[in-house]
Amino acid sequence: MMLGMEKIISWREKHIPERHFVLLLALFVGFFTSVAAWLLKTLIHLLSGLVHSAVMASGHTFWYLIAPTAGIALAALFVRYVVKDDISHGITKILYAISQRKSIIKPHNMWTSIAGSSLTIGFGGSVGAEAPIVLTGAAIGSNLARIFRLDQRTMMLMIGCGAAGAIGGIFKAPIAGLVFTLEVLMIDMTMASVSPLLISSVTATVFAYIFSGTQPMFALETTSDFVVGRIPVYLLLGVVCGLMSLYFTRGMNRLETWMKQIDGFWLKIVAGGTALSVLIFLFPPLYGEGYDTIANLLNGRSEAVLSDSPLAALPLPQMWLLVIYLFIVVLLKIVASVATNGGGGVGGIFAPAMFTGAITGFLLARMLNMAGLEVPEANFTLVGMAGLMAGVMHAPLTGIFLIAELTGGYHLFMPLMIVSVLSYLTIILFEPHSLYAMRLAQKGELLTHHKDRSVLTLMSLDEVLESDFRILAPEMKLGELIKVIQESKRNIFPVIDKEGHLLGVLLLDEVRNIMFQPRLYNRFTVSQLMTSPKAVLYSDMPMEKVMEIFEDTGAWNLPVVDRDKHYIGFVSKSKIFNSYRDVLVQFSEE
Repeated sequence: MMLGMEKIISWREKHIPERHFVLLLALFVGFFTSVAAWLLKTLIHLLSGLVHSAVMASGHTFWYLIAPTAGIALAALFVRYVVKDDISHGITKILYAISQRKSIIKPHNMWTSIAGSSLTIGFGGSVGAEAPIVLTGAAIGSNLARIFRLDQRTMMLMIGCGAAGAIGGIFKAPIAGLVFTLEVLMIDMTMASVSPLLISSVTATVFAYIFSGTQPMFALETTSDFVVGRIPVYLLLGVVCGLMSLYFTRGMNRLETWMKQIDGFWLKIVAGGTALSVLIFLFPPLYGEGYDTIANLLNGRSEAVLSDSPLAALPLPQMWLLVIYLFIVVLLKIVASVATNGGGGVGGIFAPAMFTGAITGFLLARMLNMAGLEVPEANFTLVGMAGLMAGVMHAPLTGIFLIAELTGGYHLFMPLMIVSVLSYLTIILFEPHSLYAMRLAQKGELLTHHKDRSVLTLMSLDEVLESDFRILAPEMKLGELIKVIQESKRNIFPVIDKEGHLLGVLLLDEVRNIMFQPRLYNRFTVSQLMTSPKAVLYSDMPMEKVMEIFEDTGAWNLPVVDRDKHYIGFVSKSKIFNSYRDVLVQFSEE
């Protein structure tokens, strides 16, 4: 097998130029990713059909409450005993792989996210299938590039091709696949990168058409054309979506933190499953991805949202009951999503963000209509989805094109642009990073469009660490020190105790005036001559932080220790600059 692969790689290198091979590989990535998306949707449909059949056969709707907990438990058991790795937060994992793992994604991610998310969503978990399939597509791209021994820059591009193909394949949205990769995964837009991304995205979309037809996910029936006079209310919707995106981002981040504090595998499943079941019992729209609710709101069937809820019998006017009900639903969607993922399920936030945006847009339109204005509720529902996507992902172009392609609402490009851009501008006043990126940004591990920061992110402290320094003991006499200096090519020496802890450093300049006086050789010890370093670097520090310390201290060499203060080596500014130039050249090549 290995010998055969070697022959294929050798033949490829001789007969197919790399630039052409990248385009060919992008086509295959698009095809395989489209098949993965079709398989995921088929499994979700099959499992949800089994649950529905069980409900119909028994006549008891309480199965809808038990099924999500069962799905969470099955997914959690699958992850713990089969995968034995964390497969949640798919987009964040891709960003981490690009920034910190040289674009390497583990092979099991090509199928494990499909299995985990189909169990979770098929049984009614309140999350989306899109982030898992994007991770699957990125893993396909990364591992195909590794098989053919392509360099890190090309592997990064293949990850982007996999992500673009995933969006194109699951949403039938080729343009959204391209812009998502450029905005969210932050792949640089050059002619060398755009062509493969387009090929992968279009290929995946074409096969999605072949597998499931050319109809958009949400066929529109009641939307109206854009009217210039409604621009002020669209501006209002943009601000509201930005604020709701802020609630979505911070609320979900905080709830996830709380869920992580729950100790015990089964306790998390019980806590997440119980919370989700109670929410679904009171608010059935929280069951599953919520696409049925979005379709009802888009096509003028808003009253159907209340039909299965026990709260529908409350003695309130129907119009106000619907508004209050949906307002509570939109606030609790993040709770349902975190209960699903925190309990052990596998899913993403694409669907929850679209669900929240659709209801936000509908609610604002309904309240404006109740106030006497004439506002098209279907339009606001559609545009609200784009606003939340743009705000939560910090990706206005993705919001615009994704919703236009999902619904066929190309005639609403103007309000889509207004709301998406304004939502994005609103949230960045409070949150500089998207929900996907904020965890990595806090650790200094995020690749961005800022070239200098991106290059530093791609570097690691291990790559510039130097360990060929002569170590001194604190009790060493000056005479012994002179012998060490004669044998060393360095002018700085770390002073280490018997346990390996760094005590200080000794600079050649500090002893130059006494090193030629033999009468002093037994008078001074290293502990008397050493000084404290201007700063100490820790081995797990990101490079951006390392450079900040060099700039603040003005040092040229700084010692590196672990968190227990054990000496590891030194880092010099000149070594960083040399490594920086090498990475910059590779990062900038087309």
